[in-house]
Amino acid sequence: MPRDFDVIVAGLGAMGSAAAFHLARSGLKVLGLDRYHPPHEQGSSHGQTRIIREAYFEHPVYVPIVQRAYELWTALEQESGQQLFIQTGGLMIGPPKGVVVRGAHTSAELHGLKYEYLSAPEIRERFPALRPARGMAGILEPRAGVLFPERCIEAHLRLARSRGTALSFGEEMVGWQLAGERVRVRTAKAEYRADRLVISAGSWLQRLVPDLEVPVTVERQILFWFEPHERSVWQSDRCPIHLWEYSDGRFFYGFPALGHGVKLARHHQGAMVDPERVSREVKPHETAALRRVTRPLLAPLGRCVMSTVCLYTNMPDGHFLIDHHPACPQVLIVSPCSGHGFKFSSAIGEIVAGLVRTGQTRFDLELFRYRER
Repeated sequence: MPRDFDVIVAGLGAMGSAAAFHLARSGLKVLGLDRYHPPHEQGSSHGQTRIIREAYFEHPVYVPIVQRAYELWTALEQESGQQLFIQTGGLMIGPPKGVVVRGAHTSAELHGLKYEYLSAPEIRERFPALRPARGMAGILEPRAGVLFPERCIEAHLRLARSRGTALSFGEEMVGWQLAGERVRVRTAKAEYRADRLVISAGSWLQRLVPDLEVPVTVERQILFWFEPHERSVWQSDRCPIHLWEYSDGRFFYGFPALGHGVKLARHHQGAMVDPERVSREVKPHETAALRRVTRPLLAPLGRCVMSTVCLYTNMPDGHFLIDHHPACPQVLIVSPCSGHGFKFSSAIGEIVAGLVRTGQTRFDLELFRYRER
């Protein structure tokens, strides 16, 4: 393998695979490194499905980025010849003045998005799998749907490689340093040089920038799949993706049945862990705890047919970190994503390519800047 590149991308999950693709597409000589073989189940970008939604309750600044992501996922589908997305519509459900409903409504109004405001009885009538409590409401957005993360990552990497990107799996970056105006990258196997380094290592970010105080935490999250009693109400033409604020500041989300049962998971509330020593075993009491939360709000579900553990790499404010290393402008940090980044990754890959080539992007990234603590 050559040892000299324009750009090295360390970590090839959601953000890194998209960055490698867009950097290669812009004509740069790229090396992508990953300690595993992506798509894999050790990080944050697996589990068969991810939600994509437009009326973003977390902050309106995300909306233009996700709108560009929609365009890029469509383009990637066409170029790869694979189905990467299903449009199901999406319901944000909770107290009318809660974080989810109020935030989704604000984003929809601010950006002129199509949506419907539904009462709890209206939701139950139109979507019999969903049974919100009296006093809840929902924002229904028609463009929301489901991405298939493993397929998306594989497509980005395959097409990056077709454009000349060198991909080295099973090769972990162990360190880097400036070499004049360039960057020297060390792995367990070799040493490489590049004009720019993109670090998109997710839960392993902190050990790759030990000189920075990046206040990341790694959170253990469990994804569950349940067998539906009445499969018809869970089909994608009758059940949108749904995200619930079931009590103050507590959330879970779910999908229609897409072949492996009904997928459900809590959003946050997981234990903080070391990514090197996280338990991948899901205990019966963990399954029972999710059932207690979801049972009153959903049509009956049967046995748990599958579960898996993934990792959220969180910033304290719940937003992303996308910024140059403050002392080394040759190094761009593109992680973590605080548990809600996959849907944006196609657009963030394009943003990375722009920042590497020109230092500019048309999107407002102020929310995602590194700030010394």
